Amino acid sequence: MLRLVLAICLTPMSAFAQEAASASAIKAAIIGNTINGNMSASGGYAEFYAPNGQIKAADYEGTWSLQGDKMCFAYGEDPPGCWAVSIAGSSVTWLSDGGVEGTGSIVAGNPNGW
Repeated sequence: MLRLVLAICLTPMSAFAQEAASASAIKAAIIGNTINGNMSASGGYAEFYAPNGQIKAADYEGTWSLQGDKMCFAYGEDPPGCWAVSIAGSSVTWLSDGGVEGTGSIVAGNPNGW
């Protein structure tokens, strides 16, 4: 037990950091599906990410793109925002240089019909 505690205490914090997904992993997990989640800056969201680059939600639309291994979002006249993505099963974590910016759960397809 003491060895386990020492091993955890001596492990660099970067070992516990979220692993960012590759562009191909992002496409495979997110595109064509809906994410229900919460962003620290803007609150709750539910969005469908269509294969043609469109974002559809209950009362707004936008566009998505991939730039390197980051997923970028543009809504209206606002400049696009880009995040690294950590994916674990159906859980998504949106990451920036400052850490976790939001989380969500992947739901297959477009169950809301947007």
